[in-house]
Amino acid sequence: MRRRRKAVGNCLRLIGLLWLLLGAPASLAALTLADARQLLPAATALEPVVAVPGLYQVVDASGDRVLLFQTDDFVRIPAYSGSPVNLLVTLSPDGLIRGVRVRSHQEPILVVGITDNHLQAFVAQLEGKRADDRIRVGASGRTGYVGIDGLSGATITAMVIARTVTQAAGQVLAAYREQLPQLAAEPGPDAAAAVTAPPSAAVPDWHWSWQQHQLRVIVLAVALLVLLLVLFLQDWLVQHKLFFQRLRVAYLLFTLVFIGWLWHGQLSVVNLLGFARNLAGGFSWDSLLLDPVVFLLWAFVALSILLWGRGVYCGWLCPFGAAQELLSKLSRRLGFAGYMLPQALHERLWAIKYLLLIAICGLALDSMANAARMAELEPFKTVFVMNFERPPLYVIYALALLAITVLNSKFYCKYLCPLGAALSFVTRFRVFDWLRRRVECGHPCQTCANECQIGAIRPTGEIIDNECHYCLECQVTYWDEHRCPPLVRKRKKREGNRSGVDAVIATDAAAERPAG
Repeated sequence: MRRRRKAVGNCLRLIGLLWLLLGAPASLAALTLADARQLLPAATALEPVVAVPGLYQVVDASGDRVLLFQTDDFVRIPAYSGSPVNLLVTLSPDGLIRGVRVRSHQEPILVVGITDNHLQAFVAQLEGKRADDRIRVGASGRTGYVGIDGLSGATITAMVIARTVTQAAGQVLAAYREQLPQLAAEPGPDAAAAVTAPPSAAVPDWHWSWQQHQLRVIVLAVALLVLLLVLFLQDWLVQHKLFFQRLRVAYLLFTLVFIGWLWHGQLSVVNLLGFARNLAGGFSWDSLLLDPVVFLLWAFVALSILLWGRGVYCGWLCPFGAAQELLSKLSRRLGFAGYMLPQALHERLWAIKYLLLIAICGLALDSMANAARMAELEPFKTVFVMNFERPPLYVIYALALLAITVLNSKFYCKYLCPLGAALSFVTRFRVFDWLRRRVECGHPCQTCANECQIGAIRPTGEIIDNECHYCLECQVTYWDEHRCPPLVRKRKKREGNRSGVDAVIATDAAAERPAG
């Protein structure tokens, strides 16, 4: 027990160190005239505003002055990666956004996925807007808001970029007016409005996002409630084999189509790294709540993993896992049994996903961008975010993983998934152990071990909690009088006794009948 407490303490200290390292902000370089010319090609001079650190005035050939700053000097709103997106912004003293350019970021979808042209086209929509406008992604036509188009597959990043620019611009105008009233007062009442009603005072972006996606929030909440009922009623459900199997297939289809393709709710190891950065850099609920589907899923994972282990997510709510399992079920229905690796090799291959997790975390200490590139080992972005509209190498890799599941069920989940590896650590501390076993399991019965597509049952009969996907197939067998050998023997014995009794009754009845 003492060794276990010491090991847990060491793990927590290591995690704390990783949080600190992941969340440490990088120092910012001073802006130069070359930076200014990215947005104002005619710039002739760059002058720092001494009273407002990080703020500059750019002078062009006509003598006009424009404010220049990078957003990280004023606001740091965590994006999808847990790190802020740093943008270069030019701003008129009256609050008009003149130009925006992405200076640096560590967003996975922007590193590998969305092109620079798409990114620049998105930020270009902010030009010509005012700092005090209520700019919202997807709010076109809504009264009181200035709507802009989003980035497909990068909703959180798009919302954070818009919020970062408007909030930083509001702070810049406030500081500029306070420190240099004689300059800031020139534009008149519009500038005052930009300062007295900064965007930060508006309704939070996450609140808008939840309102916009209210229907999917309700549907997902109902689906999660159904899954909770499945977990609490599992002993009754698995005894109704046909009903349970149809329910499970229907749930996997829901996970694949709605959570995966329609809602882009596939969780990733990058989410965990982003959470670590968010926690270390000054925890904020705002960025975590921006995507309601992802937030609800992570909240449910946090609950279920402590109660039942990581298998509930991996076996029921992971879209890529659902796709693999449905393909595997279809192949078996068509008569293809697949191939299970020898037990010794199977258990050794588990180590791959843990090594991949360690490598991704190690790269994240240096750069989230590099970690995001290695996280492309997860095919999730290709399948569910980009809908296979990517360079051929990514598409071939994703299709190969789906195809290999026909040969070896859920191959990626078992051996390559770094997210599954990360979730398995917490599984050790789960509260409930509701998967039933018999004395005969493994000694000598091997029925469940041979049927488990994940290979999460040892030949000795124990369920390997860190690898189990909680599909409940072994529980279906546990209660099945025609598949579970101990129950089969009891059934045959019972039927044999019954047939013997029936024979005696029939004989007695024949003897009592009068002759002739």
